[in-house]
Amino acid sequence: MGFVWLLLLALARLAFADTDLPQIIERTKPSIVAIGTYQATRSPQFVMRGTGFVVGDGRHVATNAHVLAELTDIAAGQMLVILAQTPARVTQQRAARVSVIDQAHDLALLRIDGSPLPALELHSSGPVREGQAVAFTGFPIGGVLGLSPVTHRGIISSITPIALPGANAGQLNAKLVRQIREGSFDIYQLDATAYPGNSGGPLYEMSRGEVIGIINMVFVKDRKESTLSKPSGISFAIPVHFLRELLRQVAN
Repeated sequence: MGFVWLLLLALARLAFADTDLPQIIERTKPSIVAIGTYQATRSPQFVMRGTGFVVGDGRHVATNAHVLAELTDIAAGQMLVILAQTPARVTQQRAARVSVIDQAHDLALLRIDGSPLPALELHSSGPVREGQAVAFTGFPIGGVLGLSPVTHRGIISSITPIALPGANAGQLNAKLVRQIREGSFDIYQLDATAYPGNSGGPLYEMSRGEVIGIINMVFVKDRKESTLSKPSGISFAIPVHFLRELLRQVAN
């Protein structure tokens, strides 16, 4: 009898989570932005580089540091911008500038012009666990599917160090050696399929929609060009406590 009761309770929790997800997505989407460059003399004028999400005071956007790498050519009139959607589904462009970068954890904060945008809440209540249900929202495949945020869901399949020692010396490379020297840190491995355009987007838990991580990279099992036709279904995210440290830096 006890087993049946536990099973019914688990099914009820799953049903509750599925019922909540549409509301969580609705609250999350206004905070999701596309990050890229704008140049009036080229076509297209906007070129997307990744996803970001609004945090803190509503004037900061979190993303991956690699999204900003070699981003702008000021001499050619190129500007760093974000694209956000208003509640009326009107796309607005905002100028942005880099506020702080954490290369070690591949994170960055941008400062945006204009009035505050809706900010997402960062998770701080309790540990993140393997098997936990999660979702992430962003612009997969670099906006090829359109600049309307797309949501995927899955679970945290593993919490694992980012620098895994190779089985033999032949598997080591300069980047891995540098990570081992500097100290590895835990990242979240997901069983959901993210695409390169999702980089920098929020990973959030499905009970309250609090951000627990930042989508960072996608495991590609073949060539980069085969990401669409042969997705691995394995993605990674950086834990949100590293982002919280960046927010403390800009607050000081």
